[in-house]
Amino acid sequence: MPLERDLTARSGGACELCGSSEGISAYEVKPSDGTADKAVHLCATCKGQIESNELDEMHFNCLNDAMWSQVPAVQVLSYRLLNQLGRQDLVEMMYLEDDVKTWAEAGMNSGEAVVHKDCNGVVLQAGDTVVIMKDLEVKGAGFTAKRGTAVRNISLPHDDATHIEGRVNGTKIFILTQYLKKQ
Repeated sequence: MPLERDLTARSGGACELCGSSEGISAYEVKPSDGTADKAVHLCATCKGQIESNELDEMHFNCLNDAMWSQVPAVQVLSYRLLNQLGRQDLVEMMYLEDDVKTWAEAGMNSGEAVVHKDCNGVVLQAGDTVVIMKDLEVKGAGFTAKRGTAVRNISLPHDDATHIEGRVNGTKIFILTQYLKKQ
């Protein structure tokens, strides 16, 4: 099979995302033409999570390195996974050639974009600073996020417009947008 042979030669028999060498197989990055240029070598763990659409953020910390690959198919898959994980901070650091970025965006869900708004209806962007408008008990962390606390460099979940992610007291938490005001 020429595809497997080409991918093995390129990847050295390892997963092109996490570097594992267990259960390696080809994964075509859609839209694909069936060549090695439009495919990546993935381990069973990465491939299983991608196909089931249940991504473990801890496992995909490997994208911090994979996103810098010189292989366009690896760049495209990294771009899509980082977007899916809501890691806009890393997405914004990536540099993709125009044709590669077009390919990456072509295979993403093309549903309407989720728009995050604060309590006043102001649109929020990843990296913004917001202020908490009400004392909020943080479940499971044992503290209360006090009114007036600034939450800097927020992240936006790609699938839920009612929440943002941010750090309060060094703990990463989800906060309802109805209790936030853009600073």
